[in-house]
Formats: sequence, structure tokens, C-alpha cells
Amino acid sequence: MERKKVLIVDDQNGIRILLMEVFNSEGYNTFQAANGKIALEIVKNESPDLVLLDMKIPGMDGLEILKHIKAMNPNIKVIMMTAYGELDMIKEATELGALMHFTKPFDIDEMRVAVNIQLRNEVPKASH
Repeated sequence: MERKKVLIVDDQNGIRILLMEVFNSEGYNTFQAANGKIALEIVKNESPDLVLLDMKIPGMDGLEILKHIKAMNPNIKVIMMTAYGELDMIKEATELGALMHFTKPFDIDEMRVAVNIQLRNEVPKASH
């Protein structure tokens, strides 16, 4: 079975490294991008299963990147990472198809669990 792909988009190197380590150790194939241009190239070439997307990225911001990702492939799951107080943007991100958001500084374990739920339990089978 092919490993699921996770793309981490954040302009902060430390966060990308941290999240890549976490999701590599979970057995995912991880990719990283520091800006929207690189992120969209990876989306086009690799078609990741899930994208962890920072809201505030210089140049093309998170909402713009989200719009492009969903236009390229609406099945890609997107979880936003936001700074405190970006509530209006979070609302818009949800309307554009983001599944959920984590406010920085986020709990890495909570994020790990959320990603695992999204990628491992594709569609929970009814038990009866």
C-alpha cells in the first residue's frame, strides 16, 4: 500500500523541520514548502493526501494557496495553521474547504492525532 503524502507549508523553517520529523516517524511521505509557489508545484507533481498550511505566508497567503489547492484537486485535505486572532480568515478558510485549524503554538500531539484520523480512517465503516 502506498504511503500517504503530507505537505507542510510554512515560511518558518523550524516548524517545517519539526512537522516533517513528526510525520515521517508516523510513516508518511512528507514534503515541505516555504512559500505558495513551491507548495503548488508539489501539489501539482505529488498530489499530496493532506496539506498542513500556514495562514500567514509572505507573498501568496494561506487563503490564496488554499483556493489554488482546491481548484487543482478538491479531494486534497487541508488543515490550516494560524496565529492567534485570525478568526475572520479561519472562517473564510473553512468556507473554502479547510477541515480544521490549529492555532500556534499548537500541541504537536493533537495535530498528529488529527492528521492520523484524516488519513487512516478514510471513511469509518458502519459497525452494523
